Amino acid sequence: MKSERPRQLSTAEERRETVLRTALGAFAARGYWGTTTSEVAKAAGISQAYVYRLFPNKELLFTAVVEHCFVQVRAGLERAAADAGGSSPEVVLKAMGDAYARLITDNDVMLIQLHAQAAAVSEPAVREAVRRGYARLVEYVRGASGATEAQIQEFFARGMLCHLIVSTGADEVDAPWTRTLSAGMRHY
Repeated sequence: MKSERPRQLSTAEERRETVLRTALGAFAARGYWGTTTSEVAKAAGISQAYVYRLFPNKELLFTAVVEHCFVQVRAGLERAAADAGGSSPEVVLKAMGDAYARLITDNDVMLIQLHAQAAAVSEPAVREAVRRGYARLVEYVRGASGATEAQIQEFFARGMLCHLIVSTGADEVDAPWTRTLSAGMRHY
């Protein structure tokens, strides 16, 4: 008779992380309105009731995913600022911009940002999560770079333009309009 090891149960926090990672992929693929909590539960290998135990409703699950993506973006910007080849606002912003361009090659991060912005139009809790996320990012960029208001605005505007270029595949099209939009932009 072979000895069976006792089954090690996941902690609630481990399950929460599993659900969050699973939900990130599901929401990235189908958006806020196109994703159900039952799909997330099935993909995570747990019951829908357990998903609701961890996240009382779909809105809270989605906003947790949105917040998770903002944390990833912030971490990427922090690493870039720390590794920047200088301390001038221009050098730090360029390093952070390059890091962001690399980060959004992970389509899930970019898609969550795009889906969150779309859902923010009609979903107040999502709108507030997006606002909080951008507020923290703007303040981080301001403090880390020492940039002017205009430089910070341009940094974020370029990020939004990156979303447009990457999401439409504009960098794969050789046309005057795509050259205009992507001039001076780097995509990975």
